Amino acid sequence: MFRIGLTGGIASGKSVAARRFGERGAVVLDHDVLAREVVAPGTVGLEQVVEAFGRSVLLADGSLDRPALGRRVFGDDDARARLEGIIHPEVRRLSAEREAAAAAAVPDAVVVHDIPLLVETGQVGGFHLLVVVHAPADLRVRRLVQGRDLAPEDARARLRAQASDDERLQVADVVLDGSGSVADLNRQVDDLWVRVRQEVAEELAADELEG
Repeated sequence: MFRIGLTGGIASGKSVAARRFGERGAVVLDHDVLAREVVAPGTVGLEQVVEAFGRSVLLADGSLDRPALGRRVFGDDDARARLEGIIHPEVRRLSAEREAAAAAAVPDAVVVHDIPLLVETGQVGGFHLLVVVHAPADLRVRRLVQGRDLAPEDARARLRAQASDDERLQVADVVLDGSGSVADLNRQVDDLWVRVRQEVAEELAADELEG
């Protein structure tokens, strides 16, 4: 199994890259999706959130009221840290389970961990390859304003809440340029995919010889 850590700032093109990896045959584990799963009704994660923040963060059907929870933790570092202390361990547990299942099913699987806050949450180590999708901050602000209808200052606040570009680029093994078109970014992923599959094939061949 070959493990790729994929990250990038908001509106950098990371989701485009993740989708392309999936189209090429990778097992993509979207940690944002996992974060929603671990607080679904009936989960230990949701029980812990309610214990920490009260039943006011629940909707009438017992599911998590995300806007209400967001208001509780917005601007409150201690509250956000409590929430992260609940969510992050559960996401890592679930991602490990999904990764193990993929490896059992396909020994030469390429597993891409799509982690928006990979740097911020201290998950830099442990990957065969760490891929950062990068686009200039001004371009990402424009994308947020035009594509998500955010006010410019709100868009800039989203960027400031994440790791800096320099922090991400410093840990990257590979940088993909997300400033161009979707087709251009897809081509970059395709080129990287060829290199990854070649490396996986070489490692399998070496293991067979040693065996």
